[in-house]
Amino acid sequence: MLKLYGTPPTRALRVIWLLNELGLEYEMVPVDLLGGEHRKLDFLSLNPAAKVPVLVDGDLVITESAAIQLYLAEKNPEAGYIPTTVESRAQMYRWIFFLVTEIEQPLWRIARHTFIYPENQRLPQDIDLARQEGIEMVAVLERHMKDRELLVGDRLSVADFTAAYTLDWANEEQMLENAPRLKAYLEQLYARPKAPPTIAQVLATTGS
Repeated sequence: MLKLYGTPPTRALRVIWLLNELGLEYEMVPVDLLGGEHRKLDFLSLNPAAKVPVLVDGDLVITESAAIQLYLAEKNPEAGYIPTTVESRAQMYRWIFFLVTEIEQPLWRIARHTFIYPENQRLPQDIDLARQEGIEMVAVLERHMKDRELLVGDRLSVADFTAAYTLDWANEEQMLENAPRLKAYLEQLYARPKAPPTIAQVLATTGS
């Protein structure tokens, strides 16, 4: 059986979404990040980067949430989450890479300087810079989605499931205030029957 190491509201939610959509059985293995479990030797043997999620499929170990999503979608092609033409696949990869590099990285900078780094290492000015950079990149995606329902073509792809978590995170940081199309797109995705909880819903449940 598939094993997924991670704990919501981390990017494990991306993988949970694909597993749900594909109807796959899996074992969830919680990782206590606050307790430092991700830095213990048994976890580092799975991912030396000390980050979640990690998917274990038999002898195969995969890290990086978007890569795991792509793996699951490619292994289950009947779902149709990988475009059939090379041109459409190129656009899917384009937007996945855009999301994890141009929008997610500013979000990580905000998180690091808000609660991850020790207080004496936090740079409040970098939070403002990161938020502005994130808003600028959100605007790029908002323009792309102006007359579109989905990121690529007219069928759901891995790019949409990657986008959902990133945009939910950006929404938590008030980066979607001038992006009504993206807000509607996000609402549409999370209305799917097999969507995982939002970041806010997870935090409300855990009391974090």
